[in-house]
Amino acid sequence: MEESQGTLPLSTCHVQIGLLIINRLHMLLHSTALSFLFYYRLRFLFQDPETRGSHLLPWFLVFASEIILSFIWFLGQAYRWRPVSRTVFPERLPEDDKLPGVDVFICTADPIKEPTLEVMNTVLSSMALDYPQEKLHVYLSDDGCSPMTLYGMRKAYEFARWWLPFCRRYKIKNRCPKAYFSALENDDIDFASSSVYMEDKQKIKGKYEAFKEEVETFRKDGAFFRDSVTVGDYSSVIEVMNKNIVDDVDNVKMPFLVYVSRERKLSSHHHFKAGALNVLLRVSAVMSNSPYILVLDCDMFCNDPTSARYAMCFHLDPKISSSLAFVQFPQKFHNISKNDIYDSQLRSLFTIQWQGMDGLKGPVMSGTCFYIKRVSLYGNRTNEGGTDMQKLQEYFGSSNEFIKSLAQNYTSGFLSGRNTLLQEPHLLASCRYEIGTKWGQDIGFLYDSVVEDFLTGFILHCNGWTSVFCEPSRPQFLGTATTNLNAVLIQGTRWYSGLFENGISKVCPLIYGPLRMPLLQSLCFAELTYFPLYCLPLWCFATIPQLCLLNGIPLYPKVSDRYFIIFLFIFLSSLSKHLLEVFVTGGTLHKWINELRIWMMKSTTCDLYGCLDALMKKVGIREASFLPTNKAEDDEQTLLYQIDKYDFRASNIFIVPMIAIITINICCLVVGVYRVIFVGDWDKMLIQIVLASFIITVNYPIIEGLVIRKDKGRISQLVAIHVIFVTMTLLTFCKFI
Repeated sequence: MEESQGTLPLSTCHVQIGLLIINRLHMLLHSTALSFLFYYRLRFLFQDPETRGSHLLPWFLVFASEIILSFIWFLGQAYRWRPVSRTVFPERLPEDDKLPGVDVFICTADPIKEPTLEVMNTVLSSMALDYPQEKLHVYLSDDGCSPMTLYGMRKAYEFARWWLPFCRRYKIKNRCPKAYFSALENDDIDFASSSVYMEDKQKIKGKYEAFKEEVETFRKDGAFFRDSVTVGDYSSVIEVMNKNIVDDVDNVKMPFLVYVSRERKLSSHHHFKAGALNVLLRVSAVMSNSPYILVLDCDMFCNDPTSARYAMCFHLDPKISSSLAFVQFPQKFHNISKNDIYDSQLRSLFTIQWQGMDGLKGPVMSGTCFYIKRVSLYGNRTNEGGTDMQKLQEYFGSSNEFIKSLAQNYTSGFLSGRNTLLQEPHLLASCRYEIGTKWGQDIGFLYDSVVEDFLTGFILHCNGWTSVFCEPSRPQFLGTATTNLNAVLIQGTRWYSGLFENGISKVCPLIYGPLRMPLLQSLCFAELTYFPLYCLPLWCFATIPQLCLLNGIPLYPKVSDRYFIIFLFIFLSSLSKHLLEVFVTGGTLHKWINELRIWMMKSTTCDLYGCLDALMKKVGIREASFLPTNKAEDDEQTLLYQIDKYDFRASNIFIVPMIAIITINICCLVVGVYRVIFVGDWDKMLIQIVLASFIITVNYPIIEGLVIRKDKGRISQLVAIHVIFVTMTLLTFCKFI
């Protein structure tokens, strides 16, 4: 029986034939229509000047925007070329004593924006993974060196001595205490009607409430918590928690738990999250040195304890394991509203794009929820350096103990008590350790971008590694999504700045990628880096046709012209394909409209600012910066989000463009329709009238926030009046020459 099971695959891959056929047919029809559009534009530009008129500038702007949109669309079709889905068989894995070790890396930086209790719930859920406890090691990186976080770790470890046996005894599925006790998920367990289970549950709940109370009391104590984050220079802090627990029912081993706060000096660059992960990579190498690593954001708790076994179905599969770098799980969130007005769940990314990349050579590394092979982060340097210690030190630094860990047969002596004074981990966590080495350049998580996950994953694929996307029916991880407009746009600006920065760097996917990976894979990476360029055509289509409508200048063919059908087809083709993908992935018409809406908002704000930020960093005007997203819950903002009301209490740099665009479209539509009625040019101006009407309709919540809503989330009247007045004044004098 065991021999027959050994021959069975641990995972299977299925091509989604139906979706593949629809995608390729749509590519053919849509690209054909685009070729006719380009022919129409080029033919017009070469017409006699008297025939085409003298208003070439708006024509050039619109044509350039159509080219950019078509370029991004073309890149995005690589995702849709070969979509796949995967099935795993964890019951076919080897016995527990033969499974490899797993290190869990969790990063936090600010106990205010990333509340300590939320972080500790993530820590506890990862400690409770359904995996051999002696092979599970959890590391928390605290870049704030906060006494609050360290205290929370100590208390979480004490609570874990009760929580872990309870979860295993009753086979609890949701092992995040907060989610379990708040009934975010109702576990269907066999013991639900047992009086012993209910008694144990109440006992554990009482201990959890006591744990929360202790952490909250410490937080409120000003003597201990005057500052949320330690500032200035400070030395590394490393604390190891490693004990076994024995209660009256179980004899359960506790996972290895380590708090790490790396050394920080204002004179040394700390490289944001990538720097923190590299410190954990080095420190863990001399402590546990597990061959596989789970990387989690501090708010992304384990919703199902089986993720490690699911990942091992790929990492231990002999057909793919030799080249497999990481297994990416989707990011899902527990606080998403029914219609998700901010598209915080990133539906398209994890249900269309990542599945499509999985059909090629694998998805992009997504910052969290992935199990990565440790040796993949060391590049080929171990082979190049061989046994030459000096050569290896040039790559990896001066720690002989770390260099020893590179050997496949190395076993850390830390757990047996040899390194009880932690000298080596402190050396590896020092801010000067990486000076003169290849860390962040060729080794570990890469430093040349604030989106270290994208760049690291891209280079891994360029070096011949692959990845897979695993999406079980039950979400393996759940996080806290941003639920207010300001946080969404700030987060988007950071992402798009980092992505576009990669698109204009020496590792541009369109240039660096095709020589090192399949062309379609390169196009997928390129689409992500150039996605922020949507800001250019969106700004153009939101203003130029409308201003031309105001001035009676046609930019599109007449209704009677045969090319009118081409423009109409392209418009409807794009919308209908997006709608189909929303429906196929379980969405609704309302979600489709919301995705269009937030796409327009992002394209005209954070896409634009992200591109400008990347360009300024490229020319040296400003340095890279990283601010953690605020995950602290605000009851008022949450209420607005749950009832599908946008919270417009955002920075003016985001609100002003939205008001200006909606003002331009309303004014131009009203005056344009008035002109058309009296001049009689409906057939010439119909597309421009429809375009303005479409933008106004999709962005109706902005109008609602301006003139209808009276709650605190409405748009500031003072800001609105100034922007509308300035915009209408400029429209009065706006003429194309």
